Amino acid sequence: MPTRKVELANNNFYHVFNRGTDKRAIVMSPDDVDRFFESIALFNSLSPIGSIFEHRFQKEQSTPPKLVRIVAYCLNPNHFHLILEQVADKGIEKFLQRVGNGYTKYFNKKYKRSGVLFQGPFKAVHLRTDWELVDTSVYVNLNAKRHQLGHRMSKLSQSSWNEYTKPSRSQGKVLCHTEPALAHFSSPQEYKTYALRELPRIIAEKEAIKEIYKLQ
Repeated sequence: MPTRKVELANNNFYHVFNRGTDKRAIVMSPDDVDRFFESIALFNSLSPIGSIFEHRFQKEQSTPPKLVRIVAYCLNPNHFHLILEQVADKGIEKFLQRVGNGYTKYFNKKYKRSGVLFQGPFKAVHLRTDWELVDTSVYVNLNAKRHQLGHRMSKLSQSSWNEYTKPSRSQGKVLCHTEPALAHFSSPQEYKTYALRELPRIIAEKEAIKEIYKLQ
């Protein structure tokens, strides 16, 4: 999953996203969802970890330096959204390349297919202001609601919404560095209220540049 030919700067925030080639599904079962998030967690390392299978047999070491900080995420059946802060040189490019390559190998082996899984280079939008970051976190966290997925498909859609609004219940899977967005609110409840109130406006603004954001 190569990057676009744009230099991404360290200590900056980006909304990155991609979809399955020909709009095909990239997750087809709960196990696929788990593997995608396992890939996101383990491949976010400055040092290569080898395969996920090999990593499972290694003894836990001290936490390695990261390529990126994950600020928000949403995985839908045929596409994903991430908000990432780059913390190492070319960190976003390396991170998404590792996730894309590793997950594609898993998916192709499981479903007896070959070839690319993701549609070309990932897209990256620079979030230049605090409120661009906040509003994009709302868009990402509520992305399944934005696409109004059906009941069966909704089971394969996961986002960081609970990490933002119910942090005490998210201890089992905490991937996100939520402080950059939540720092502008007095509590998770205030963020939730803002998000649900402002979602129609945020969707309308994203629709205005749908040639960049639209993935379906």
